[in-house]
Amino acid sequence: MELVTKADDVSKTESTVNKGKPKWLRVKLPVGNNYKAVRKLVDEYKLHTICESGNCPNMGECWGAGTATFMILGNTCTRSCGFCAVNTGRPDSVEWEEPEKVALSVKRMKIKHAVLTSVDRDDLADGGSIIWAETVRAVRRISPGTTLETLIPDFKGEKHNIDRIAEVHPEIVSHNMETVRRLTRKVRIQAQYDRSLGVLAYLKERGVKRTKSGIMLGLGEREDEVIQSLRDLRDHDVDIVTLGQYLQPTTKHLPVVEYVTPEKFEYYKEVGMEMGFRYIESGPLVRSSYHAEKHLF
Repeated sequence: MELVTKADDVSKTESTVNKGKPKWLRVKLPVGNNYKAVRKLVDEYKLHTICESGNCPNMGECWGAGTATFMILGNTCTRSCGFCAVNTGRPDSVEWEEPEKVALSVKRMKIKHAVLTSVDRDDLADGGSIIWAETVRAVRRISPGTTLETLIPDFKGEKHNIDRIAEVHPEIVSHNMETVRRLTRKVRIQAQYDRSLGVLAYLKERGVKRTKSGIMLGLGEREDEVIQSLRDLRDHDVDIVTLGQYLQPTTKHLPVVEYVTPEKFEYYKEVGMEMGFRYIESGPLVRSSYHAEKHLF
């Protein structure tokens, strides 16, 4: 979805941003002093945010509220998922000063609950897990009052790398399924449905109190497949789920098959809550870190 990413681009009209989308997918453009302050901070520290790299439709709302989701380990991913707007290719070398930079930014922004995510770094033996752990430690040290959600890759299912995340005790650890089993190979080319479920289950085995996952709708999944995916997540002791509408970032990415109605999203929420999830965020504009502070319950 096209979104303005610079404060001086707000001259674009809302109708341009939302052209061809149903009325329930209309979003406000990023404006206001808080947005400008976050924009300045991101530029000053040369930080990467999934808000920008992922063309998130909630960037205006979240940045306007003075919050952002930080993306560590660069902005080039080693995987080529069919839905994702993040660049694919050979990543830059690891920036070992990054944990300190992120932590200082969290403190300066006075963030009470921070969300960290990253690209996949299959080029690294540790999958980037060392930088992950060091970033959590740096935030704990520099901004001790901040709670954390870590939205992690699958680390190829390698337990010693997943262990590094569990050992630093984020309040929430999230790993997204992204889609239903049948569409996984098409949507997440280098990922595996059961491997992702295994990652979530292993996190609980290692003592993580709250696990979370997310699914995109509108890629051609059937209702029974969505319900089965919810059941699979519950069977693997996942606590929190986000459900949102897939939006095609460019013409090179997978097309939108269906714009799912708000009523359908509400239905899936009701079905999921009956299964025993502790919290479900479900709606067309919902993304993994949307209203993340509410997921601490």
